[in-house]
Amino acid sequence: MTRAVRVVDSSRPEEVFAAIADALGGGGPAVVPRAGKGVAADWPEAEDRVAQNVALVIETSGSTGVPKRVALSADALLASAAASAGALGGQGQWVLALPAHYVAGAQVLVRSLAAETEPIFYGAGHFDAEGYAEVAETMRHDLRYTSLVPVQLSRLVEAVEAGSRRVGSALRRFDGILVGGQALAPALRERALQLGARIVTTYGSSETAGGCVYDGVPIGTTVVRENGGQLEISGPSLAEGYIGDAERTAAAFVEHDGARWYRTGDVGRVDERGRVTVLGRSDNVIISGGEKVLLDAVERAVQELTGFEHAVVVAVDDAEWGQVPIVVLEGAAPESLAAVREHVAGRVGRAGAPARIVGLEKVPRLASGKPDRIALADTAAAAASGAA
Repeated sequence: MTRAVRVVDSSRPEEVFAAIADALGGGGPAVVPRAGKGVAADWPEAEDRVAQNVALVIETSGSTGVPKRVALSADALLASAAASAGALGGQGQWVLALPAHYVAGAQVLVRSLAAETEPIFYGAGHFDAEGYAEVAETMRHDLRYTSLVPVQLSRLVEAVEAGSRRVGSALRRFDGILVGGQALAPALRERALQLGARIVTTYGSSETAGGCVYDGVPIGTTVVRENGGQLEISGPSLAEGYIGDAERTAAAFVEHDGARWYRTGDVGRVDERGRVTVLGRSDNVIISGGEKVLLDAVERAVQELTGFEHAVVVAVDDAEWGQVPIVVLEGAAPESLAAVREHVAGRVGRAGAPARIVGLEKVPRLASGKPDRIALADTAAAAASGAA
């Protein structure tokens, strides 16, 4: 059996919320939240129906830029919401401050439905700390939660450090602030904790119906294992696969010992207690001077330095070394390359020491708040070429 698909403009989160409620209730079509005007114009006609159990389709472009349409069942979404509530200490009210076409934003709506609470919508446009605080003040439930990306948390922390009591009070009102989408710099996490924020770092993806590991611990009945240095995940929140792409589905989702596993493509470790450490993307590795360099590890090391908390590390081609890491900062590049190189070399080895620091007036970002690494790599390559 199949069900129809309904494409909904994610800039209208109230409509997305109502559509997901209808889909989870079993009677409505599967929901595809998409950004922009004319959101349904280019939806493939061949994909206007999905399996009966699919309630939500999240579109995402991977590292190759080829779009993926991740099919999530009602059971997977609700299992994720239940696991989240169990890890956080109970069902509560949520503030949606992320785009509803990203899994983290959609899951805020699903968790609200599971909790039978009304979500509060921050709204579209530039994320403003004072505006967010005003929205957070309207929450009345005993348990209050939100989900943010690191750049949003950074703006809130900076506002408090600049003297905003209102933002500080809003931060402390939340019983849990989920932060995911990309790695959270340890320094930023510590600053937020010192201000009284209850920070929960999350790890997951659209293929796992959002965050399934909180502060390094798998939630609910999620199991994470290390296979050949890469992380694989099993549990009830796994996606059905990719719509219209059987080959990619077969490559990402595998059966083993009676369980279904999702191959994340992330490099990581799982210790004897089951605690998960994510080291970075397996496709974010370069060869520099004949040595493998994990750019995510370089970026974490750089972000440990004062003034580099929001630095992004990308790779550019180099005639001598093959490829080299470049640090990109928002604002003027400081005259401290030698110190940065020394620090990174001590953390990840000499091959990972950045070759250059590039300062930009503004770091380009995707709608999710993540840095646009493709655009940054092009900018860094142009800067490196100009300096040659």
